[in-house]
Amino acid sequence: MDKNKITRKGIELLSKAIIHAMPKNYFTAENEAKKYMLSGDDKFTSVPGDNCFWCGFGKRVLTPDNINAEKYYIAGYDSNNPATGVLDDMYARAVYLADGTGRGGVIMCAIDAVGISRKDINEIRRLVLENEDYPTLRSELRSINICATHSHSAIDTQGLWGEKLYKSGRNEKFMKRLHQKAAEAIIEAYETSVIGKLYYAVKETEDLQFDCRTPNTFDSNLTRIRFEAENSDHQIYIVNFASHAELLGDETKNVSADFPAYMIKEIEDLKYNTDAVFFNGAIGGMISAKEIKKVYRNEIDCEAYTKEFGKTLGELVTSMEDEKPLKPIINIKSKQVKIAADNFVLILARVLKVLNNDIARSSKRDTAYIWSEVGYLELGDGEIGMFLIPGELFPELYNGEFLTADESANAVDAHYRVLKDLGGAKHNFVVGLCNDELGYIIPDNDFILNEGMPYINSAKDRFDRNHYEETNSTGRNTARTLLEEMDKLIASTK
Repeated sequence: MDKNKITRKGIELLSKAIIHAMPKNYFTAENEAKKYMLSGDDKFTSVPGDNCFWCGFGKRVLTPDNINAEKYYIAGYDSNNPATGVLDDMYARAVYLADGTGRGGVIMCAIDAVGISRKDINEIRRLVLENEDYPTLRSELRSINICATHSHSAIDTQGLWGEKLYKSGRNEKFMKRLHQKAAEAIIEAYETSVIGKLYYAVKETEDLQFDCRTPNTFDSNLTRIRFEAENSDHQIYIVNFASHAELLGDETKNVSADFPAYMIKEIEDLKYNTDAVFFNGAIGGMISAKEIKKVYRNEIDCEAYTKEFGKTLGELVTSMEDEKPLKPIINIKSKQVKIAADNFVLILARVLKVLNNDIARSSKRDTAYIWSEVGYLELGDGEIGMFLIPGELFPELYNGEFLTADESANAVDAHYRVLKDLGGAKHNFVVGLCNDELGYIIPDNDFILNEGMPYINSAKDRFDRNHYEETNSTGRNTARTLLEEMDKLIASTK
């Protein structure tokens, strides 16, 4: 037998043995995993509320004061990279939205981090829903959604970037602070909500993004949802755009939210009394900024480029015209899903408590699963549709622009019902890294693993293309599971 096949078989057997031997307390029951997930609406409605929206905004600084006195690892590049300073602060920014229908409000919160596990998100939800000062919040909220902006220069919130591969890079005091501050931002957004109007605008950007992996496809739209308070000049911007927040480069030692920080700063500078929050899009593949290869090679001033890129986006956001009003209707539904964790490295990391995901085990005790979730949100009467995706989705799983059988690594076509065909809204987009971080979500026709060291070393396909992203995925079937579950979810709302 081929040496690579023997090695791979050995790894598979070892993985099954580890899963079988894992103590029961490593696993989370289904009901416990979804205890703090508010599932939203049973059925969607086209009946508007009282001719207005309610909207509020809250934010908290997450950056610790003792960055030089205690060790905090920067996440997103190489491991064992302790921060030595702060370029700009990490924030939790939250928006509360309600439509006056009496069904309760919806929270959308963004955290400046490379990724947040659903277990951490559920802890934030718990702090909100069990807050003794707001005992009715559970009945007054129908959905809490928390996303990572995917900054590669923020403090490690997942654990993968510590001093050693087998030691978590998470600082538990910092994580406890993050949970509390994010919950405070969410409650502030709820507390400060006022009535007003909601508008949206879409602009196709040019020459800003780059796709590091074939096929060359991405969502070039910049989407802005703008709330205008009725009795004041306060505005709230919700911004969606697809790009890895990795522009500071792997030599940075400073904590930063990367380009989203400078996009938001530009919005606040240009628009008086305006708050803004950024949600990343479908960035698998890898979708990044135009000059990312120069960033990778440290050929440019990365700090200057980060600020310039953010400023450019901020200028585009504030200059958008041709707004359309949204009817006061919010529909949202979420569903817990079980994702097969074929990547044995992730399971080993969970055994070593490097990662903290809620996981389950098959009845045969040879397969592990990660508890995650998908969601779908509509604003207006079918005008805006948001796919809430727990990871870094390859854009072709949204738009259907797959590699053909002649072009793909596995020499077959892709067969999916893609996201753009599932939602019926006039303008749809992906909110990535939402309510979990499952890594790259890859079409199965272009998913290949290293023959000898799967999920450890990257593979080369028949065209000599590198397949690094597979090593940072949960497995081949993740994309199909998520799309099928999203299909069922949306069908159940009708």
